Amino acid sequence: MGKKTIHVSDFSGQVLRPDDEVVKVVVLEHPDLIAGPVQLDATALEVESIDDAALDVAVVEIHDRHGGGEPRRVVLTASEFDAMATDVPMAQLLRTAERVKPPKARRSAEKVDYGTIEHAGKPHRGRVTEEEARLVRERLDEVNKRLADAGIRQVDPADPEHIARYGFPAAD
Repeated sequence: MGKKTIHVSDFSGQVLRPDDEVVKVVVLEHPDLIAGPVQLDATALEVESIDDAALDVAVVEIHDRHGGGEPRRVVLTASEFDAMATDVPMAQLLRTAERVKPPKARRSAEKVDYGTIEHAGKPHRGRVTEEEARLVRERLDEVNKRLADAGIRQVDPADPEHIARYGFPAAD
């Protein structure tokens, strides 16, 4: 018995043919996004107007007493933000403003062991050990349920990247 995987557009439900240009759309922020970024697949035609619909926005952090010690992130149109500068034009103000240094990356006090069922399959930058790969292959349903419950991308044994990363047999 063989298995056949059919890929569809997440936007329209349209079946994606092998010759279609599949576009990956990563949603970084959205009011309905609960557990971090997600990936959607679409056709190039479905997303060709996305640049035309894009807004010129300013994303700012407000550091005040209302955030309980944490900054509040606000998105507003660039023109609304520009109008806040009444003494000097915003473009000039931004060119001469003090630069903010990015925060230093914190070293994790505890090293995560991806070779355990608790962490196997989670995205990480390091090398996948044989133990992690074996756990992912042998307990894929359990791994994917845990990942889905945590809002993390799931492991797809038909995805070429995951085939290479976790040693799944290549699809025919």
